[in-house]
Amino acid sequence: MSDPDTKIDSSNILFHLARLTRRWRKVLDLEVRSAGLTDATWRPLLHLHLLGDGIRQKDLAASVGIEGPSVVRLLDTLIAKGLIERSEDAADRRAKLLRLTPDGLLIVNRIHETVLALEREVLSPYSASEIEQMAEFIQRLEASVNGVRR
Repeated sequence: MSDPDTKIDSSNILFHLARLTRRWRKVLDLEVRSAGLTDATWRPLLHLHLLGDGIRQKDLAASVGIEGPSVVRLLDTLIAKGLIERSEDAADRRAKLLRLTPDGLLIVNRIHETVLALEREVLSPYSASEIEQMAEFIQRLEASVNGVRR
């Protein structure tokens, strides 16, 4: 747990954000697991939904943070469960395109409802103005991180 007396400043803010992200993912994992889904199942499905059908396998892998043989095994499992479909890219036969099946979309909708409910609960103590300020800060921070070592 976090030490409430630890002052967050420029020397540790990214550490705290990373730790917050890991904690948030654990909360999501526990909630989604209670619906019968594993981390290996729900995250790629949600990313595919957010990125849009017809994305390349390598782009989904980059978004989820999985590489090489691991992503192939994971996608094979999701295909076997009837949650996604894989097809060849007409522009590049070596590339594979992914899309959600109707069953996959049903699961994504359940995941999305769960995430929205948790977000409402977590963000309920904050005003719209505070959330707007936080969103602006995060966008600027993402731009800074993306610009580092380019």
